[in-house]
Amino acid sequence: MGGTKSLKKVDVFQSINTVFVFGFALICTLPSLLVLIVSLSDEQSIRDKGYSFWPDSFSLSAYKSLFTGNDQLLQSYMVSFGVTLIGTAAAVLITGMAGYTLANKQVRYRNKLAFFFFFTMLFNSGLVPWYMINDFLGFKNNILALIVPTLLFSPFNLFLVRNFMQELPEELFESARIDGASDGYIAFRIVFPLSLPVLATVALFYGLGYWNNWFNAIMLVDNEKLYPLQYLLYKLQSEISMVNQMQGAAASNITLPTESFKMAVAIITIGPIVLLYPFLQRFIMKGLIVGAVKG
Repeated sequence: MGGTKSLKKVDVFQSINTVFVFGFALICTLPSLLVLIVSLSDEQSIRDKGYSFWPDSFSLSAYKSLFTGNDQLLQSYMVSFGVTLIGTAAAVLITGMAGYTLANKQVRYRNKLAFFFFFTMLFNSGLVPWYMINDFLGFKNNILALIVPTLLFSPFNLFLVRNFMQELPEELFESARIDGASDGYIAFRIVFPLSLPVLATVALFYGLGYWNNWFNAIMLVDNEKLYPLQYLLYKLQSEISMVNQMQGAAASNITLPTESFKMAVAIITIGPIVLLYPFLQRFIMKGLIVGAVKG
């Protein structure tokens, strides 16, 4: 009887927990749904009723403003995709190799190196030295200006990877060295495959950073062919807002889709990341939990 009561208590708890999690997930989903609905709403309906799940009328004018006769948008999409793929792959490789070095007990000064990287989390040289170094190295008006300044790995990601690799059995490294394996072989054939959860986690972090990066384009790029998606959409949104302000001053009856345009911009920018996340989801939680257990 006692076992039956305990089982019923567990079932009740699981039911309540399921309802709670489902409700919380629904609440988290509603803002994204609202953004999608507003992006498809008529601009006048937004002005009259504000942001609403039930607008008076729907319109594709925001998306027409984005895609109609705008070859630059496709160009910027390709630039962002290329920069994100190349930059993420290179950043994960560098972070993985650095994490393996700091986790390798045979590296004599690994703790001092770890402090050196940790120090950069506390102090920053500032914007002017950053710009001067990029200018000196020639990272202006070329594709490297969108990749290299962000390529240097995040110390947080580095320590996440190092902590994960430190949890791997030391016997794996010792047996590989006894068989004559080099550090490169151990890293790429043993450690990296076993560290796939944490590497996938930092890959998502780096990918988000590259995809959403518009600051490098503002500071280092003047060539329109190299504009990433985020910077191009920022410029388009600014231009539409300026035109609306000028029309307002001139008492014009023409209204450009300002609010719905903002929401449409959000939809087309988060789309690739939303599609990428399900493929990495099964690795992310394991990588975060195991990598954060030991410092």
